[in-house]
Amino acid sequence: MSRTLRLIGIVIGVLVILLVIVPFLIPINQFRPTIEDKASQALGRKVQVGNLSLSLLRGSLSAQSLSVADDPKFSQSAFLNAKSVRVGIEIMPLIFSKALNITGVTIENPEVTLLRNSTGQWNYSSLGGSSASQPTSKSSSSSPQAFSIQKFALKDGRILVGSANSQKHTSYDQVNVDASNVSMNSKFPLTVTADLPAGGKFKLEGNVGPVDPTDASLTPVDAKLELRALNLASTGFLDPSAGLGGLLDVNASLHSQSGTAETKGTAQLSKALLVSGGSPASVPVNVDFNTTYDLPRNAGILNPSTLRIGNATAHLGGTYNTAGDSPVVNVKLQAKDMPAKDLEAFLPALGINLPKGTSLQAGSLDTNLDVVGPTNKLVTAGNVGLFAAKLAGFDLGSKMSAISSLAGVKTGKDLEIQKLATNLRMAPEGLKVDNFLAVVPSLGNLVGAGTIDARNNLDFKMAATLTNALGTAASPVSGAAGMLGKMTGGGSGCKGGTKVPFMIQGTTADPKFVPDVGGLAAGMLKSQLGCVGGVSSGVTKGQTPAAAVSGLKGLFGQKKKR
Repeated sequence: MSRTLRLIGIVIGVLVILLVIVPFLIPINQFRPTIEDKASQALGRKVQVGNLSLSLLRGSLSAQSLSVADDPKFSQSAFLNAKSVRVGIEIMPLIFSKALNITGVTIENPEVTLLRNSTGQWNYSSLGGSSASQPTSKSSSSSPQAFSIQKFALKDGRILVGSANSQKHTSYDQVNVDASNVSMNSKFPLTVTADLPAGGKFKLEGNVGPVDPTDASLTPVDAKLELRALNLASTGFLDPSAGLGGLLDVNASLHSQSGTAETKGTAQLSKALLVSGGSPASVPVNVDFNTTYDLPRNAGILNPSTLRIGNATAHLGGTYNTAGDSPVVNVKLQAKDMPAKDLEAFLPALGINLPKGTSLQAGSLDTNLDVVGPTNKLVTAGNVGLFAAKLAGFDLGSKMSAISSLAGVKTGKDLEIQKLATNLRMAPEGLKVDNFLAVVPSLGNLVGAGTIDARNNLDFKMAATLTNALGTAASPVSGAAGMLGKMTGGGSGCKGGTKVPFMIQGTTADPKFVPDVGGLAAGMLKSQLGCVGGVSSGVTKGQTPAAAVSGLKGLFGQKKKR
């Protein structure tokens, strides 16, 4: 037994001596040109590694540094820099025949720079192809197609994403890549994970390959994609001044073949912000989407997709193009009978805030909108209709006290809207409304146009056609109302009721209804209030336009000039 133990001890001692001495007996650095040559041919880029060291215990070579050149059309700087790289090798062939058989590559703490030019091409596109500008040793008989390794890993990396024409980059940290049986001419499994800017997680898992020899971006992919809490404002792909923001979650399948990529899945946008000056929505937007993307053309089609906010459903479809510095979209959004109550919490994302203390308690919304332009200057235009709606907590009569007191109209504490229809245009500078028409049973018809700027300031020119004709003879304002009726035609057989112009100022959260005396006089003189017979039909006999305006100022509580 003691002899056996002694023999085992001698063997272990010899092994230890070998493990310590052999690395010094093998001129490891002689393999550096071979490694650089094989890697350069495989990537189509010049590859340089630092001094090598051998670890028999780990069965690997280690290099102090690694550098991979960028495509010279994009940058003269490195595409990849790493402080260290470990190359797995077969020990026996190395010791006995000095043959270098690579089994795996692990790159630690690399920094990779991804650049996109003005035509939509990426600097990684030429990876894997031959390049005359990146020469390799003539002595090697290997080729990119023959190169393969059992295991490839990239650990704790950092990826910088930006434009070839800008020094501004977005950083993605803690990037990890794992692949096995990697070959340029066959399919292999790949997993990529990363931390997203401003928090969030990214994961891609599936099969990749064979690598396209002319453009690596066209390499077939069949994978699952997961995004968690991607902050849109921090991606580096959107102009911060556009005001677009929110946290995006995506679960999708990605299938790319022959230059066409199809992506299907679901997306949820929380805390959505769609215009500058708006505030994050308190309800999420859910989208079931299906896109087809032409990789060579950098253009895609958004196939019929569905958008949901609560129980409100809309349909999407259109095209998009990513060739320029900012993606350009042309998307149509159509919806019918969307519950208005479900949309209320999303309105702030559009820069629209309901008056304080109010809420949408009923109604349905129809819309037909076109979303067009680059993502940093999106313009949304079309028409919107609201039907059978109830704005609880909003007393329009008290807001329009000067006007409603003339007609004796009381609208109540809640505003019932039979119909509201308008054309709108939403752009970064604000919201423009044209051909506005609202039918309010307790008041009449409201028509007009105006704007809401990026700070929610209102500037509307409106006119109300009052259906409750000017009060009764016993009303304290009956005399004034009578004069107004004669001036507007409401008291002389004019169809449609009394018409009163006014302005809406203030903000969407606190609107101010202001009488528009000049507008009424101008409308009266131009016979634009719906009466027949010209200007004279709206003016009391012997009354001048100046006198009419003076009388109106008295009606609205303004002092006459003496």
